[in-house]
Amino acid sequence: MARYLTGIQPSGTLHIGNYFGALRPAVELQEQGDAFYFIADYHALTTLQNPEELRRNVMSVALDFLACGLDADKVCFFRQSDIPIVTELTWILSTVTPMGLLERAHSYKDKIARGLSASHGLFAYPVLMAADILLYESDVVPVGQDQKQHLEITRDIAAKFNEIYGPTLKLPEPRIREEVATVPGLDGQKMSKSYGNTLEIFAPEKALRKKVMGIVTDSTPVEAPKDPANSIIVQLYRLFASPEEVDAMTQSFRSGGTGYGEYKKQLFEVLWNTFEPMRKKRVELEADLGYVESVLQRGAERALATAHQTMAKVRAAVGLLDFHR
Repeated sequence: MARYLTGIQPSGTLHIGNYFGALRPAVELQEQGDAFYFIADYHALTTLQNPEELRRNVMSVALDFLACGLDADKVCFFRQSDIPIVTELTWILSTVTPMGLLERAHSYKDKIARGLSASHGLFAYPVLMAADILLYESDVVPVGQDQKQHLEITRDIAAKFNEIYGPTLKLPEPRIREEVATVPGLDGQKMSKSYGNTLEIFAPEKALRKKVMGIVTDSTPVEAPKDPANSIIVQLYRLFASPEEVDAMTQSFRSGGTGYGEYKKQLFEVLWNTFEPMRKKRVELEADLGYVESVLQRGAERALATAHQTMAKVRAAVGLLDFHR
């Protein structure tokens, strides 16, 4: 059975774009193989340096994923920082990682261009990512196109290590995720916390309704036909409604006689109803955080067993004593 590995950044409140881009694919993948999922709190330190916020975000991610269908009996779900030897492997890998490999990383350049501080952690991010993947002897790593280069760097680092020390590390294979159509935000741009244009799936009813009703539209009069092809409302509605419901809305757009406010109400209803079971599950989980913590601890115990096996081989290969003997 193939082992899949995915890391999830604890970046804050889950929105619809996160759901379709990361969460739903992760839940679907748990049925296909041996899935290892970790909350990447070490990685988050490159951009989030508020300890209370980080702790809240980590628990929020755990709650979100469990509420949305992650099965603790089918996956190994854990906090990255509960396996601190990943940082030891990161250091060992960094001693064989060519500088040029990191200097060519697109994500570092992109983040610097967006104004993030040029820290060593941000620069060496791909080495920690490589350690995450290699530590658990992952067979397949599902990635979007934007992360494909990082996986290529992981394979290059592992190959370099094996070239120097002999066959030790398993080279993972990428599985390029079929790209989800860009989920539009309230203003028509890609939905992103950076743009402040998100629809949070676990927002309170009143707050979510207000956001939906605030979706940007043009000034076409109520009685006039409207273009469904360029409507944010229709694009979002299509993600949740049945094909018949979408057809009915698009026909209504073309016919005229209905205002955008009515369509926004229809969007809110289908959005609210879709996530209703998940909201109820999340409330139950919030009332039993001890259970959520136990899930993460069980996952960490299983992940640690695999990690120790890998590190024993790595330490032997480079000439370090195995302190776990």
